[in-house]
Amino acid sequence: MTSTEAGIVGDPLGRGPVSGADDLAVSARAISVKGSWGHSFGPVDLDIGAGGVTVISAPVSRARNALMLTLCGRMRPGKGSISILGHENHARSAFKETSLSLMDEVDEIEQSVRVRDLITECRRWNAPWYKLIPRAGETQLEQLCASTFGAAALPPLNEFFDRLPELEQVLLRIALGNAPRKPLLVVGSLDDLTSDAARAFVYSRLAELGRDQTVIVADENERAPIPGCREVIELPSLTGIERPLKSEQEGR
Repeated sequence: MTSTEAGIVGDPLGRGPVSGADDLAVSARAISVKGSWGHSFGPVDLDIGAGGVTVISAPVSRARNALMLTLCGRMRPGKGSISILGHENHARSAFKETSLSLMDEVDEIEQSVRVRDLITECRRWNAPWYKLIPRAGETQLEQLCASTFGAAALPPLNEFFDRLPELEQVLLRIALGNAPRKPLLVVGSLDDLTSDAARAFVYSRLAELGRDQTVIVADENERAPIPGCREVIELPSLTGIERPLKSEQEGR
């Protein structure tokens, strides 16, 4: 896919952003990735401004997952060039300054896990190896989740993850993936949100996070401008031939 095929909503000519390179968190030219199953995506040209929320509107697919993983340094493009937070073609450096959430291949949560254990595990994972971290309590829950949940009630520590409402599950996964806070947050998918009210609230919270971070969201369902989002970039096809995910095949 070329830059002329990937347009920003509201620009009928499909032109890219007019901001300079210093205003970009991510700038990619002709990037492509080849996975174990063959060609994954590309070539893709992409510019994403620094700060705020940018939505990648693209069909759910392996190709989109690979693109999102590439945008946060978890995958390295086989061809093309990409700059992430000023790191030119250096995925390892970009990895250290980016966070990832709501990507099942990376942060899927077992349904039988309690909220307390998730908070504890997150704190232990991000602590120095020599530091002993006790089980999380209300203080640790608030420290990790309050800025993401906003006005929404924090989940009970002893509740199982799968018993939480849809909104709380999504916000908790974002909070866990975004700890510790880094300059760039990639949210792998908001496609599964079934409630319009929950979707609007999640975007409002991401917009709040976007005051201090660059937030990139993948969401097939968003086409129109979203309050609090700087732009929606439409990528209707990343490969020319979209390969359905395993979950999509099983649902047929």
